[in-house]
Amino acid sequence: MSSRTCVWRPGRPCSVRGMLLHRRRGAGDPTYRLDGERHWRGLRTPEGPATLVVWSRPGDGEVHAEAWGPGADWALASVPGLLGDDDDPSGFEPRHPVLVEAARRHGEVRIGRSGLVMESLVPAIIEQKVTGQEAFAGFRMLVHRYGEPAPGPGADRGLWVQPTPDALRTVPSWEWLRMHIDPARSRAVVTAARVAESLERTAGLPHREAERRLRSLPGVGVWTAAETLQRAHGDPDAVSFGDYHVAQDIGWALTGEPFDDDALAEFLDPWRPHRGRVQALVVAAGLRRPRHGPRMAPRTHLPARVTRR
Repeated sequence: MSSRTCVWRPGRPCSVRGMLLHRRRGAGDPTYRLDGERHWRGLRTPEGPATLVVWSRPGDGEVHAEAWGPGADWALASVPGLLGDDDDPSGFEPRHPVLVEAARRHGEVRIGRSGLVMESLVPAIIEQKVTGQEAFAGFRMLVHRYGEPAPGPGADRGLWVQPTPDALRTVPSWEWLRMHIDPARSRAVVTAARVAESLERTAGLPHREAERRLRSLPGVGVWTAAETLQRAHGDPDAVSFGDYHVAQDIGWALTGEPFDDDALAEFLDPWRPHRGRVQALVVAAGLRRPRHGPRMAPRTHLPARVTRR
């Protein structure tokens, strides 16, 4: 299978690792492989599945990409957006001394956009109110059983593409349970799959309208919408309210005391419409409170063995 290639010169410092790695759903994500500094993605684009690999040559000021499959051209065209070229951070002022220092060390914070809504929404739903271990295991099983190997050399690297909406709609209820995904979350995934075409169109809408449409779906709340808006739409104002750690980590990093969601919302309000950029900068700087408290325990009553379809 022949490939398509492109070279992009962003004209600014651009960390491929910093922009892409947060899209990986756990170290065993079957749709993401890391080979040195080469980031491999299995994508389901509007033109079909694609394998995309992206790497940078900082000394030359270049980002290189190669893609295979029916969606190769679409995947290559998405690279600048993935790496934050559609984002405008010019109105963001760090203000807080911790953020000023983080920005000095880590540079300008850009929010990338994939333009692929279901790609971000499905794993976000699966990650609702469970441990990362359980969510990542469920996502792996779903992809292996109902997805497909990525085109070209992606398959040789064990790279997969997420299931189609049609495939998601046909997963039996007992199979969801075998994949660690309870009825509330599986219903939300299936409901989203039924309107997948209209959801994908939200990638071109203003962020607040996209959020409204996402949150109109049963089972999609503020956290799930924010996780999707951050990755698919590149929304710089989306904050992961309701996350088990985000509010506490930001509060600890900026005030020395953990926040709850209400305190976080009040604290971040002066940064509108760049509240999500504050969250991204805290994450980029590795600022997190010490983990001495109790952790959410994984559930043990669901099977963990992966059976590939």
